[in-house]
Formats: sequence, C-alpha cells, structure tokens
Amino acid sequence: MSTYREAGVDIEAGNEFVRRITPLVRSTFRPEVLTDLGGFGGLFRFDAARYTDPVLVSGTDGVGTKLKIAFLMDRHDTVGIDLVAMCVNDVAVSGAEPLFFLDYLATGRLSVAKAEAIVKGITEGCRQAGCALIGGETAEMPSFYPDGEYDLAGFAVGVVDRPKIIDGRSIEPGDVLIGVASTGLHSNGYSLVRRVFFEEGGLHVESRLSDLERPLGEELLTPTRIYAKQIIALATEGQVKGIAHITGGGLTENLPRVFPARCRARIRRGSWPILPIFRLLAKMGRIDDEEMFRVFNMGIGLVLVVAPGAADAVLANVQKQGDNAYIIGEMIAGDQEPRVEYVGTDGGR
Repeated sequence: MSTYREAGVDIEAGNEFVRRITPLVRSTFRPEVLTDLGGFGGLFRFDAARYTDPVLVSGTDGVGTKLKIAFLMDRHDTVGIDLVAMCVNDVAVSGAEPLFFLDYLATGRLSVAKAEAIVKGITEGCRQAGCALIGGETAEMPSFYPDGEYDLAGFAVGVVDRPKIIDGRSIEPGDVLIGVASTGLHSNGYSLVRRVFFEEGGLHVESRLSDLERPLGEELLTPTRIYAKQIIALATEGQVKGIAHITGGGLTENLPRVFPARCRARIRRGSWPILPIFRLLAKMGRIDDEEMFRVFNMGIGLVLVVAPGAADAVLANVQKQGDNAYIIGEMIAGDQEPRVEYVGTDGGR
C-alpha cells in the first residue's frame, strides 16, 4: 500500500511546522484580525469609518535569486524580511498603510526547522512594517525543487484615503529629489552578483575582502530595508509629491514610474556615499556606470520628490526616523518620455 509520505509529502511534518509558527504569526496580529491559523481564509475587519474614501492597495513580489545565497550560507532567518520588504515598500509608496500580509513557501521536501526560520524572518518583517501575517501556504512538491531549496512569494494589502494618495501627478520641474539610504543590494540584481563573485570571481560566501567588514555571504544576505512606517509618517505631513521604491531597474528604471510626462529627473552622482559592495561589484565585474545604475539601487532605496520649500523639513524628518538621506538631484523640464539623466561623478565617495 502506497502512502503520501512515501511519495515525498510528510503531512505530520506540515502539522508540526504549523504548531511551531503559530506563536510567531500571532505576534504580528493587529486588533482587526478575526481569525487564527488553520482556517481556509484570513479574516480582517477593515474599519472604513477611519477614512473618507478608502482605497485598497495591493502588491506581490518575491526574493529572487538572493535565495541562492541563503542556500549557500544555510541561513534562512533573513530572507523573510526581504520578502515582506519587497511587497510592503511597493504598497507604501502610494501613501498606503500596510494592513496584512500573506506568504507562499514552496519546497521539494519540508524541513520544519528551515521553514520555521523563514517564517521568523517574515514575522519580523511584518512587525517592522506594522502589518499582520494573516495567512500563507506551504507547498511540499517532491522532485520539483532541488534538495534543500525553496521559493518564496509574498502578498501585501494596504489602505489609503483617496485624497491622500501619493501618485506623482503634481510633480513639476524644480522639485527636489531626496534619496533615502539603502542597506546594500536589497533583493535585486543577484543573478549578476552571483556571476561576478562566484562564477567569474571564484569567491565563496566565506570569502573576506578588504573592502568589506564582514564575510561576503553575510554582506549579500543583508536584509532589505523596510520603509513603510517612515513613509506613512511622511505622508501625514502632506509634503511628498511622489515616492519611488528603487528595486530591479535601479534609479534609471524606477524613478520615471512616478513622475509625469514632460519631466525629467536629473541625478547628481557624488551627492551620496556609494557603499563598498557596489564599488566591488563594478570593479570585479568590469560593469560600467550605466549598467550599475540600471540594475542596482546604488545605495538609494527610496526616492522622495518634494517641492523646494519642503526639502529641508522632509530631509530632517527622514533623518529623525533613523535613516540617512541626501538631496540627490532635481526635476527638470523634459520631452514626452519621462527619463533619468546623470550628471557629475561619484567623487570617489
């Protein structure tokens, strides 16, 4: 007689996993959460009375091939933070408060300890973002993934009052660009990163390089910064016209997503510190500036567009919340197609 376990799916391991993560998940609950783990759907009581015209904002993303670094390091407690960050940052840039989060974990064979570590990261990310983890799916798919590997996807929902949506429509030439510092590579460009460091460079996750304070693998696993609470605090002041989350595509591709036609963003290289990991990548991979700025965030995880008169106050507000921030450029008149242009050099910073 054949069993599901013999086919590669261990139901008992799945039950043990749910038992272990239940207190972690509960630690993220907000008062609006009406269900515990184990139901068919997560219930969230949305308090529409707090808003004049509430609009729900949703986002979904993954961690990408940064997961390969986690596999090499056999460390799985940080990629969950990345997963939440990539979703809630996208939701928050419209001015929305993240309300709840759902995750999807797929693996060939469930390791309860490894999956628990992943969820620890997810719950930590949810706490940082202020949202509740109200549901998820763990799929054990024998022979579908290599041994020891898995994939992650996340889904976030937030809310914003329609009159307070930050959509970039009011952006105009003369507005100031404020860059908020990233913690490093965040969760983008890792296919190129792995090729440069491991395939072509012959390095390992344990490699120590003079430019880095930590072993290479630890540097590459640095979690993505979650900006949700900072953005909501800024949104209440009403001084931010547009916000871009700098993910895959870098400054070059992400900034034009938030400003209108006939505007152009002028970025002044050298107006913020370039982190050592980016310099190392460019040098070892012989990657030119155009490609670096088109693939990586280059040390800027978020860009705020504000009126000139509000720049100093917004800059001070961001720094008060614990993030480094810099005036990195301005909006200028452009042609029909929104785009970014770069001036200056990085000044050796």
